[in-house]
Amino acid sequence: MSFHNSNPFGQVLVALVTPFDADGEVDWASVEKLMDDVITAGADGIVVTGTTGETSTLTDPEKLKLVEVGKSVAAGRAKIITGGGSNETAHAIDLYKKSEKLGADGIMIVTPYYNKPTQAGVLTHFRLIADATDLPVILYDIPGRAGIEIKYETFLRAAKHPNIIAVKDAKGDLAEASRVMNETDLMYFSGDDANTLPLLSIGAKGLIGVTANIAARPYRTIVDAVNRGDLAAATEQHKLLEPLVRATMNHVPGTVATKYILHGLGRITSPRVRLPLVGPEDHEAALIEDTVSKVHGVAGVDFAEFRPDRNAAAGGALPKIHGTTR
Repeated sequence: MSFHNSNPFGQVLVALVTPFDADGEVDWASVEKLMDDVITAGADGIVVTGTTGETSTLTDPEKLKLVEVGKSVAAGRAKIITGGGSNETAHAIDLYKKSEKLGADGIMIVTPYYNKPTQAGVLTHFRLIADATDLPVILYDIPGRAGIEIKYETFLRAAKHPNIIAVKDAKGDLAEASRVMNETDLMYFSGDDANTLPLLSIGAKGLIGVTANIAARPYRTIVDAVNRGDLAAATEQHKLLEPLVRATMNHVPGTVATKYILHGLGRITSPRVRLPLVGPEDHEAALIEDTVSKVHGVAGVDFAEFRPDRNAAAGGALPKIHGTTR
């Protein structure tokens, strides 16, 4: 099956955090509530078990259950895309095939991290995974984490696969993104919250956002405004979101800040992350809180009710059953 010339994912996608309880176990009630919150706020889809979902420290059963729970909560209202995978091709194939059986609507493949393969290895990794399922594929280009980027020539070759149809771009090279969009039919999704509007303005189809866990509605407004050619309305929302994006992305890892803020807003029961991630130290928490104080007029978020809890966020959890990812 070829998905080219169609968008099976939607435009406003949330890179979902995975809420944990104070002991670091998945808090499934908070997972369900957060999923429903972002869908109600206008998300077209949810990416579970991605970087923001702490895929590195989730077990395989947890990753698969997130797909199941997502499908149940979405109930046809939004697409569920599974991220993460593995830097071991065989393990990634196994996870994606199992996710497909559980109803995943798409898969997102991150460039193999740590191994540092050649571009031929990266391409083979992508192609073999895309061959193994019938699901549409998003390639995730994030050299800052993976230690390797997807080169222009690799995009051209990958784009010939019938299932590989999109890119999550966290590289920030707008000139290259524009070139790839010109010379292939790959759809681009912003993977860097601060660059969402700039990337949309040169032809990207949507975003896979972290800050959208906290405020999905403004991203819906931005995308809808771009769709109708209203740059002024999109820019207005971009400006309102800027301090929230800074609070979420600039001081500590995005997952850590997002959980800290969601917990402070009473939307998840604990801000806990799993080691080696830890909650913000006092000086980092102070920076987050100071930046949050500059957020005004963002739809769907009332920071008058923000009650951050540095003690609850402190440190990181060692779950009883450790992750099985490599």
